[in-house]
Order: sequence, then C-alpha cells, then structure tokens
Amino acid sequence: MTLSPQEELVVENTKFYIDQLFSNNVDGHDSAHSLRVYNNALQIAAEEAECKLFVVALAALLHDCDDHKLFQSSDCDNARAFLATQRLGPTLIQQVCCTIKSVSFSQNRGKKPATLEGKIVQDADRLDALGAIGIARTFAYGGKHNRSLQASVDHFYDKLLLLKDELNTEAAHRIATTRHQLMIGFLDELSTETGWKLRES
Repeated sequence: MTLSPQEELVVENTKFYIDQLFSNNVDGHDSAHSLRVYNNALQIAAEEAECKLFVVALAALLHDCDDHKLFQSSDCDNARAFLATQRLGPTLIQQVCCTIKSVSFSQNRGKKPATLEGKIVQDADRLDALGAIGIARTFAYGGKHNRSLQASVDHFYDKLLLLKDELNTEAAHRIATTRHQLMIGFLDELSTETGWKLRES
C-alpha cells in the first residue's frame, strides 16, 4: 500500500502548508505535532490494508488546521481551501474533511468514527497525547494558557489516562499501552516529589 508520485507531491505540499500555518504555535499544536500524527497514522495504516491511504495521509496532516481552539473557521474551511489548490476532486476533499471531523476528542466523546480512515487518524492523534510527548505537550499547552501545574495534572485524569481504552485499532492500542504506563509512572513520581495527593488513575 503506497502513494502514487502525484499523491506524494500533494502530501509534500501539505507538509509545507501546515509548516506555514502553524509557524507561530508554541502550545503543542505545531506542525511537528501534525507530522507525528501523520507518522503514527502511516504506522497504523500499514496494518489496515483496506484503508484509503491518501485520505489518511491528508487528514492526519490537516487535522488541526480548523481546530476550534486555534481557528475561527467552520466546516473545515482552511482544509477545503488548501485542498482545492491541489486540484483534488470534491469527493476526495469531502472524504478528507469528514475524516478530520471525526478526530477531535472533545467533539467526539463516546462516538466511534464511521470510517476506517477516521478510526486510524483519530487513533494517531490520540497517540500523540500519550507518553513522554503527551506529558510535554500538556505542560506546553498549560503554560501557554496560564494553567497552574496542578490544573495541567488534572488534564491527565480528565482526558489522557482515558485514551488507551478508547482507541479503535490494535496497532494503536499496542503503542498506547507502553505510553500509558509511562504516564502513570510520571504521575507517581510527581506525587512523591511534590507531596500532592493525586487522583486514582
């Protein structure tokens, strides 16, 4: 399962687009995050032979470009506008945008994506909220938005520690198990060092 040369070119153009779009972001939603999600998605897709790889690749790279926390847009305006510049057909653009809409944790709580592509990209994004990178991003976001350290720690219990059991694919679950345990170890050590009484994980 590989991309065609033309698809590869569009993917490279998409990487350039998000690098420009997120050039000033310092809260963990930068282009490096999108690239990690893209790489996670490719790793998961390698075990899901039936997926539409081009849709997965584009949705993974563009999944944050209309995030309500970052942009005032509706119906994937930024993604649609960019994809139109790549001379992609309306059906493909709609597939990518529907996949993007299935990713958000806050807007899709308790809902499974309807497509395999949505399941893959949702898992890929959630993996980047786990493990060492998840810890780093949590405190980067908290600092940017004036959260105290303890408020940032609450985020582990409100979201991050829930993710492992809400994943869609076997590949993502395997990766998440190790990352989940790393976060548990971090919180245990944090409690020891600070004396904070943390919630049960």
